[in-house]
Amino acid sequence: MSSDDDALDALAALGDPVRRGLYRYVAAAQGDVTRDAAADAVGVTRAVAAFHLDKLVDAGLLEAGFRRLSGRTGPGSGRPSKLYRRADGEHAVSVPPRSYDTVSRLLAEVVERAGLDAELQAAARAAGKAASAADPVHALRERGYEPYWDCGKLRLNNCPFHALAEQFPALVCGMNLAGIEGLLAEGWSAAMDPLPEGCCVAIEGPDEDDEGDEGDEV
Repeated sequence: MSSDDDALDALAALGDPVRRGLYRYVAAAQGDVTRDAAADAVGVTRAVAAFHLDKLVDAGLLEAGFRRLSGRTGPGSGRPSKLYRRADGEHAVSVPPRSYDTVSRLLAEVVERAGLDAELQAAARAAGKAASAADPVHALRERGYEPYWDCGKLRLNNCPFHALAEQFPALVCGMNLAGIEGLLAEGWSAAMDPLPEGCCVAIEGPDEDDEGDEGDEV
C-alpha cells in the first residue's frame, strides 16, 4: 500500500461525525484523555466512544496507552485506564498528487544556505500584518495553531510547520515568530518559549488574566 493510500485511509476514518468530534477533542487536549472524558465531550456513551477511539488508533491518528489514574500501584490500586492522545505522525493527501513539501524543503534549504533569514522574517512579518485581526486568538486558531491559555500565557498546541521546522529549526522557527508578531494586535507580544510539544512561541496579551482561565482552551 502506498503512502497516499495510508493517508486516504486515515482521513477516511474521520468521515464519521462522532469519530471526527472525538479526534478534535483528543487532539486539542493538553494531555492524555480518558474514554469517559471523550464520551462526555461529544455526548455519546462510553462504549460508543471506546469503539470510535480505537478505530482512530487503528488509523494511526491517535495513540493509546494504559495508566492508573490514582497513581497507586499494587493490590487494590484499581485497573489501569486506557488513555488517548494525538499521534505524532502526519497525514496529508492531494488528488491528483502534488509535491509541495518537496518544493518547500528545497526553498528552505536555498534560503538557509544564502543566509536570507532576515529577508524571510521580514516577509513573514509583513504577511502577518496584512492578515492581522482584532482577535489574534481567533486568527491563530484559524491557522491551525490550537491556542490555549496556560499560566497567563497563550500557548500554541500545534506547529503548522512541524516537519519543516524539524529540518530547518532556526530558519522556520524564526519565520514563524516573525509571522505571529505581525499577526498580533497592539498590546500583544510573542517570544520564543518552547515546550516539549507544540509550537515554540508563547504569547502574552493585554489583561491576559481576563482572556481565559488557566489551562482553558480558547
